[in-house]
Amino acid sequence: MSSAEAQGVDADEQWAKDEGVPTLDQPFIQKYLDGRDALVAQEKRQRSDHAFRETLSPMAAEAAAIVSAIRFEEHQTLWNPQYEDNLAKQEPFEVHPGMIFNLARDRMESSKLWRIVKKMPKGTLLHCHLEAMGDPDWLIEEALQTDGICISANAPLDTPEARTNSPFVFRYVKHQQNRVEASIWAGEYGENEPIPINKAAVDFPGGRQAFVKWLRSRITITHDDALQQHMGPNAIWRKFLSCFPILASLQRYEPIFRKFLQSMLAQLNDDGVRWVDIRSIFMQPFTRASADKPDDDFEGMLAVLQEEITTFKQSEDGKGFWGARLIWTTSRSLGKRGVVEDMMECIAMKQLFPNLIAGYDLVGQEDLGRPLADLTPELFWFKRTCAEEGVDIPFFFHAGETLGDGDSVDENLFDAVLLGTRRIGHGFSLYKHPLLIDMVKEKKILVESCPVSNEVLRLTSSIMSHPLPALLARGVPCALCNDDPAILGQGSSGMTHDFWQALQGWENLGLEGLASLAENSVRWATFEDSSAKEWQQEIKAGAFGAGVRAERMKEWAREFEKFCQWVVLEFGAEQDINTLD
Repeated sequence: MSSAEAQGVDADEQWAKDEGVPTLDQPFIQKYLDGRDALVAQEKRQRSDHAFRETLSPMAAEAAAIVSAIRFEEHQTLWNPQYEDNLAKQEPFEVHPGMIFNLARDRMESSKLWRIVKKMPKGTLLHCHLEAMGDPDWLIEEALQTDGICISANAPLDTPEARTNSPFVFRYVKHQQNRVEASIWAGEYGENEPIPINKAAVDFPGGRQAFVKWLRSRITITHDDALQQHMGPNAIWRKFLSCFPILASLQRYEPIFRKFLQSMLAQLNDDGVRWVDIRSIFMQPFTRASADKPDDDFEGMLAVLQEEITTFKQSEDGKGFWGARLIWTTSRSLGKRGVVEDMMECIAMKQLFPNLIAGYDLVGQEDLGRPLADLTPELFWFKRTCAEEGVDIPFFFHAGETLGDGDSVDENLFDAVLLGTRRIGHGFSLYKHPLLIDMVKEKKILVESCPVSNEVLRLTSSIMSHPLPALLARGVPCALCNDDPAILGQGSSGMTHDFWQALQGWENLGLEGLASLAENSVRWATFEDSSAKEWQQEIKAGAFGAGVRAERMKEWAREFEKFCQWVVLEFGAEQDINTLD
């Protein structure tokens, strides 16, 4: 404070004293402030991360204070439009804390907080979709280098509108010698004719580089897509859902699929993710390397998935990685026959791969798909058939991924809880339901929260208006997840973007709250099959129990303590934590 400013404050205080305005140090004002502080503390004791905070080690507490100081510093500099570095950059928008993900991404990746969160042990990833994982640029390049990969469509992609909106997929065609193909970009292209991807790239208007740019725009939510906030959820969901068949078709040729899995798992492990519960929808066929045509079922795909998980754990890149399992998912938009047939396939695959398949879910845009209430006959049939076949496949339902309040989509939350879901995917509208919140806490159901996904898919305008803080304040157990990073823009950075957004956006969270979310992910992961009763007991016991879950929690705690030591050594000397007082 300058001397002029100090004189102004002194004069202001003297004026207040002359007018009889009380000062902060007077007893009755201090009594009010003490009562206010006690009320704030009382509310914080209800938070879901309160117990975790109470047991922080001295090293973790010091690291948390350092991280808070860095966050405060970056709010004054990196995210302050008046800061001299920002004025020099002259960006076409005003930077501010909590700005939308697609505008903030490059800036966030240059911050100290990014370095810290990138290195943080994140526990497990409980909510992601296989088709939308990994690095889309890597996948495109791999397809271009793989003989036999062809593109096909049910109509020519011969106009800018067709290239923007018309569906197409990739598939492997074994024999292509001496074939003469029309261009898929021309009107004479024949329906579903397979065109080698490299021919399509050469023939594309503008050539190979333009083709790669176009293909990337069809499998990701582009920068422009993300910024068109006047477009509602249905519009962005149409683009979002159109990406899945294309990505799945690129992945599901065995040689590419094997490399893709190794790359994806390596990225997660490098990002501090030690386990992943993968959701996958089985609509695009899988082709084995030795086959002339796609498989009639998904036994081959699951066999490869199981083999590659094992191979990765035994590799140098997989050192420290705990593993992965699969949550089978069915499109909620299917009719009764389609849902039941997919359920039958799930049960058959569970019998063949009991240690791989961990649970069952329904996916797709909740606002347009069938609600769980409509699907209850099929779901009861599924549970009865599982019992008859001697398998146990618990539910991990998507629910409440909506802006609705009291409509059939919002009420999916009621059915998810009543049907015995062990976790809730998204749970975005749960904060509107006080009774359900109490039931979720009592039944120890975890919310798999995906902040970046919810923002990009138009449920919230930015991290600042996300409802997760409301759930944490009410004591609801939650974990952070990345949902569909290949499509949504997180790319190959695993979960760091979602962790960073939460830490930077919410004052009440801090490193302590962020770590509690990571610990929750370990506590609620599907490390092995367990009955409903066993699941409840394991969740309740946590690190004080016995078995795999307890050991994993202890292992994560050791990794977190080591990380906190790194924070203190790396940043402690340069950071004055007293600036927060």
